[in-house]
Amino acid sequence: MNSTRVRLAIAAIAFASCACSPPMSSAAPNAVEKQPDGITLHLTGGLLRVEVLSDSVLRVAYAKDARFFSHESIDVVPHEAPTAAWKTTSTAQAVTVKTSKVTARIDRVTGVVTFLDAAGRPIVSELDGSRKMEPANVMGEQTFHIQQQWKPDPAESLYGLGQMQLGIVDVKGYDLEMWQHNTNVVVPFLVSSKGYGILWDNTSYSRFGDLREFVAVPPERLYDGDNKPGGLSVHPADGSEPPKQVATIGFDMTPGRGPAGAGRGRRPQLKSMDWEGSIEAPTTGDYQFQTYSNGGIKVWFDNKLVIDHWRQQWLTSNDQIKVHLEAGHHYPVKVENDTEQQSTLEFKWKTPAPEHATNPPTSLWSEVGDGIDYYFVYGPKIDDVIGGYRFLTGKATMLPNWAFGLWQSRQRYETAQQSLDVVDEFRRRNIPFDNIVQDWQYWRPDAWGSQAFDPTRFPDPEGWIKAIHDRHAHLMISVWGKFNPNTDNAKVMQAKGYLYQPDIVENQKDWIGYPYTFYDAFNPGARKLFWQQVNTGIFSKGADAWWMDATEPDTTASPPTLENNRTHMNPTYMGSGARMLNGYALMNSDGVYTGQREVAPNQRVFILTRSGFAGDQRYSAATWSGDITSTWTAMAKQIPAGLGMSISGIPYWTMDIGGYTMQRKFGAHPQTPEDQDEWRELNARWFEFGTFCPLLRVHGEVQPREMWTLGDSGTPAYDAELKSDKLRYAMLPYIYSLAGAVTQRDQTIMRPLVMDFPADMQARDISDEYMFGPAFLVAPVTHYKDRTRGVYLPQAAGAANSAGWYDFWTGKPAAAGTHTDAPAPYDQIPIFVKAGSIIPFGPPQQYVNEKPSDPTTLYVYTGADADFTLYEDQGTTFDYEKGAFAEVQIHWDEASGALTIGARHGEFPGMLQQRTFQIVVVTRSAGAGFAFEPSVSKTVKYDGIAVTTSLR
Repeated sequence: MNSTRVRLAIAAIAFASCACSPPMSSAAPNAVEKQPDGITLHLTGGLLRVEVLSDSVLRVAYAKDARFFSHESIDVVPHEAPTAAWKTTSTAQAVTVKTSKVTARIDRVTGVVTFLDAAGRPIVSELDGSRKMEPANVMGEQTFHIQQQWKPDPAESLYGLGQMQLGIVDVKGYDLEMWQHNTNVVVPFLVSSKGYGILWDNTSYSRFGDLREFVAVPPERLYDGDNKPGGLSVHPADGSEPPKQVATIGFDMTPGRGPAGAGRGRRPQLKSMDWEGSIEAPTTGDYQFQTYSNGGIKVWFDNKLVIDHWRQQWLTSNDQIKVHLEAGHHYPVKVENDTEQQSTLEFKWKTPAPEHATNPPTSLWSEVGDGIDYYFVYGPKIDDVIGGYRFLTGKATMLPNWAFGLWQSRQRYETAQQSLDVVDEFRRRNIPFDNIVQDWQYWRPDAWGSQAFDPTRFPDPEGWIKAIHDRHAHLMISVWGKFNPNTDNAKVMQAKGYLYQPDIVENQKDWIGYPYTFYDAFNPGARKLFWQQVNTGIFSKGADAWWMDATEPDTTASPPTLENNRTHMNPTYMGSGARMLNGYALMNSDGVYTGQREVAPNQRVFILTRSGFAGDQRYSAATWSGDITSTWTAMAKQIPAGLGMSISGIPYWTMDIGGYTMQRKFGAHPQTPEDQDEWRELNARWFEFGTFCPLLRVHGEVQPREMWTLGDSGTPAYDAELKSDKLRYAMLPYIYSLAGAVTQRDQTIMRPLVMDFPADMQARDISDEYMFGPAFLVAPVTHYKDRTRGVYLPQAAGAANSAGWYDFWTGKPAAAGTHTDAPAPYDQIPIFVKAGSIIPFGPPQQYVNEKPSDPTTLYVYTGADADFTLYEDQGTTFDYEKGAFAEVQIHWDEASGALTIGARHGEFPGMLQQRTFQIVVVTRSAGAGFAFEPSVSKTVKYDGIAVTTSLR
């Protein structure tokens, strides 16, 4: 085998058919075979392969059949034989595979793999006896349930696995289900604070943590308000009835199901209820509590509000907390529901595993697997761990530069003229803006999948798109993998066997009343045909970007269920719906990206997708967080949701600023004055947060979200959003340079604090602050009427720990390792800049590329040495892949007080040959807050030759 990863032309199911009755090797037990890229160890139950992909990336695979080692992977790209030097040694007890950075030591009897660094220090080890392949029949296929566990480290924090809506950034100790559904995105890459990552190469339903199910709290552990065992006290929130004891917390009134304690199908009048009492802990350890609900829910535990959220009826989902309890203690609990859009409330727990009460092992399990397959990536810097992930799954492409400007959307612009009127209003008001979005139903209601415009509302698509372009804006348009089977496009798909059949056979109707199904994105022929239809109907008319909605895919009526997702995306070209469950969005992005590059090879692609998977970044795909609600708690949850995607290796993430679905109070026409004030402030705060995200995008239903709909010029919300928007455009040289670093050096824009401060234990678990690039500490405001918020200022290790921070708005210094109550007036959120930072800002502009970034203002935050790489390229082509880009290294020397703007490296057509740098120096004794018209310390003319200037 001359490559480490070979993509076979056969479907995975072809191998799976013989997975449970494999030909066994004739080699002696515990024998070691050396291959060009690693070793194979013959164990009693199967074969263990350890492969070298680079000096810091190793593959570990275990199977009954050696053919598994070259099975097809949709997320891991092909790799040639390793160029990194490596060697293997063998004794009677162990065999090692060693590179310059990492060693895998394999016990020859147990097969346990231990990873060590270059100095021989242990990094992490598999848990003895935890590698499991349990024969199983899944959807009629003989396969295995697979599991691997690693020894826990109590000092370790764990991150990643994609996007969740649980409000947590450190996932250690949480038990999580990994399947794609609206607002939850699976990226099976786990990252440790110790500086390693594990890519779990499996597309089926997977689980992280303890495999035991959450269950209802037993009545004998519940005590009512009078401290009587057997249940909690429940009563209407309005006090209209006296409390009574009930053994079950919650209800279920979804169609065909009844509330707890009621007959099936009964639909009694739902009231807001309070369940109150206490819970007794049977053992000491870490407990998890999980709710599954729609509408509103609040949970107090031990007199602390731990869950507080509202979600729409059609997207029932989970909240989850983890708490440490002592055996025999009673802990007060209260559960409160809100009846608006509510039909479901469940409250469950999971007691500590007896053998792992407080420090459970790291565990990954998948429902369908012909073997265990994972990649170990060592940093030890987390940026290098993410670099290893992208080495495995593909480099991130450069997005078009206009993608980093403002995106305006709503559900939906009903006519072409309506969207043009919005573009015109942006331009009339001089609001910086780049992108208008056309959401669904620009087609006729009965023509989903036709990729054709309704001629009564969009009579001239080419003229409409040209008019958008003439106004210096771009169009992103919603395209689904969904088809009404009666459309001509669907009939062509159906004739070729490219559509999923269950929804067609069952005559399922979508929420607008028409039959539907999805195409099989795993089939290369289907992907090609899908693109041909999209190209003919839309791209050929001038569209610039793709909004790929419902890419889980959303094959069944809401709320989505795991079982329906399996059965209605089945069979796929590559195997059962269960086998390929999590991979749809990746293959869908592949088809669109590949298709556009074939038709327009030098036009950058931009895809916004509701779901995703490992590898999405190689297809110019960004992910948004789905149909979240217009609530303060939903906004707060988006911070760790975005951080989870970022540390999972997906660099481009966004959200519906303002939230998608709203409560009745916000959707009312008209709103009460009180609700209107809250609605406006919610949107303003959300926009301020979104300014410091990889993409700035406004979207939602019912209420329009254009900033002038929140009030006119001079009103608080309008002025706050306009200020943030102007700041975003000023930051574009910084943001685009970060994008260049993503592509050229595998960097990450939106960064959990652990990435830059791994030794700061206080910083690791913070889920409401993050770094935006190397300079900015961002602390969004997520509570109504807050005008201050607490901020922790992390502390770097080593000599840099005394450098401290600066308040971005005032320039005032602040000490590292401290907590501060930061001002948060209506029009700004707390932003701090790390001492030892250089930030480039550009001149005002109404849209990207309106004018060259000249002059460029460099803010130099002193207190430590600083470096920044200014990146530029043409902005809309793939010429950068051929080296057509320029970088300028900028260095601040703290000791000498000198700033060096280094020689320019590289060039591209249209590049500024001469430019002006304006320099603003921020010191502890002379703080300077950001200003759109700053007081400049020094001006430097630059022609590409290195220049050094003294700033003292």
